[in-house]
Amino acid sequence: MALRDELLRSIWHAFTALDVDKSGKVSKSQLKVLSHNLCTVLNIPHDPVALEEHFKDDDEGPVSTQGYMPYLNKFILDKVTGNFDHQDFNRMCWTLCSRKNLDQSQLLISNDDAFKVWCIFNFLSEDRYPLIIVTEEIEYFLRKLTEAMGGSWVEERFEDYKVQLSVRQQSLNAWELILLVGSGQFIKGMDRQTLSMGINEVYQELIMDVLKQGYMMKKGHKRKNWTERWFMLKLNSISYFVGEDLAEKKGDILLDGCCSVEPLQDKEGKKCLFLIKSSHKSFEISASDKKKKQEWIQVTSLTVTSPLPLSAVQTCVSLLRQGRPMPHREARQKRREMRLKLQAEQEELQLRMSELQTANEAKQLELENMRKALEEAAAKAAEEERKRLQTQTELQDRYIMDIEREKIVRQQMEEQVAQKSTELEQYLQRVKDMEGMYRQLEDALEDERRARQDEEAVRRLQARLLEEEAVKRAELEEFHLQQQRAIAATEAEKQELERERLIKESALQAAMKQLDQLEQERQGALEQYQTVMKTLEDAANNTKTWKHKVAEHEGMLRLIQPGSKGQQMITNWGPAAFSDAELSHRQKKWQEMKNPEAQAQ
Repeated sequence: MALRDELLRSIWHAFTALDVDKSGKVSKSQLKVLSHNLCTVLNIPHDPVALEEHFKDDDEGPVSTQGYMPYLNKFILDKVTGNFDHQDFNRMCWTLCSRKNLDQSQLLISNDDAFKVWCIFNFLSEDRYPLIIVTEEIEYFLRKLTEAMGGSWVEERFEDYKVQLSVRQQSLNAWELILLVGSGQFIKGMDRQTLSMGINEVYQELIMDVLKQGYMMKKGHKRKNWTERWFMLKLNSISYFVGEDLAEKKGDILLDGCCSVEPLQDKEGKKCLFLIKSSHKSFEISASDKKKKQEWIQVTSLTVTSPLPLSAVQTCVSLLRQGRPMPHREARQKRREMRLKLQAEQEELQLRMSELQTANEAKQLELENMRKALEEAAAKAAEEERKRLQTQTELQDRYIMDIEREKIVRQQMEEQVAQKSTELEQYLQRVKDMEGMYRQLEDALEDERRARQDEEAVRRLQARLLEEEAVKRAELEEFHLQQQRAIAATEAEKQELERERLIKESALQAAMKQLDQLEQERQGALEQYQTVMKTLEDAANNTKTWKHKVAEHEGMLRLIQPGSKGQQMITNWGPAAFSDAELSHRQKKWQEMKNPEAQAQ
């Protein structure tokens, strides 16, 4: 969170503590004292004239937070540079509010531990006033505290506590959180000292931004001697002190993007050595054992994007290079963003439910109007039936009077009476039909009442289905995203295979062209071979005469006898032009010529 937000949280506690009657207002004299103290601890020049001018009016009554905020922002918070002791500032605000709200007799922890829990509350509380801490952050803090004490987290115990919180608003204020931790409800089996050490460790990590701390040996730069120091690693520096009480600070190792840490070989009787290289100096450090060395050298950072093990120092360097905040601050921001996102989704769902409820009420109103219209139609039909019955009665009376008066024409009257009786039966039948329609109308109204009950049940079912639909929709969206990623990967592989296929097809076409060219060359060579063979055959025929002449000259003329020719010699150039006897004779003559030459040599 920004520095202004951090300061406002502590100042809000102080302002609320000064509001004795809980009216939301504080007297001007108290606000002047508060403003002076704030300027003192924040190292801001105090301007009493501006203070008097701001509160100079005819109204001597108390001032609300809305009236104090303009002065606080303009004359105090806008001038804050960060060059002040945060702990002194928090101590001052704690002193003002703890006297009113803290009952030390109910706690197992000291006032200093309660102050640290109060600071942790300010760090984890929501960005709205009055300040509260929600269930998720309570669980996060209690888990960290349990791990710091070396205990095991009991999920069932916290679930029972969450049920108790659900009766309220699933949140606590600062003093309820201090009472929860100080009462020992979640530290059964732990003593007060262990609880105090656990609170201090969580405080060092969350509030003081300490990534790691512990005793190690450091080699001096001038005397070259080894001295035990208490080292404290923060995001941009490593401070070393005489002891863990931090009373005497001996120096700082400033960290930036150029720093690194390297393991060293054992030397000078020291083991478990490693080297921290900063921009200006290098520091040789000796851990107490290999485990401690590993904790400083091979600490895997969960917040750095590199998958390789990084040293604790290198983790800070990576965070500085990336311009990212401390891991716990980044995690807290992500949790808040997730809660805001869930809250927005819930509000959207409630809005949709209200729209459906409005639509349902409109439908019910429409059904109610239809029912009233049916009732009016039924009443109108009943009135018409009553008039018809009255008319029928009058007609009957008139017919009777006519019968009495006209006895002479009895026959005619009897016929008229028969005719009127028929009409009367028709009217009675109509009356029965109207009564049946009235009973059907009552049945329809009963069916409508049952339909409304069924509709109410369907509405409840619809609400449950909407909840399930939201869950399924989230799952389907996730599956759709996975499908899109898989389709994109498959499309890329498909394109790569298509390129390979095109390359292979082009290579195959080139090979086919080469094969056709080789086939043409082979045909040409075959034709040349046949031409050469024909030439050789002609040459062999032409040399027969020469061979006969040579044979006659040498006295080896052979008579050609009838019959089949002897077997010819086959050479690499085809059938030989001489027989076996001629070959033997030539070999013998060649040997005779060779021997004198060998003897001469």
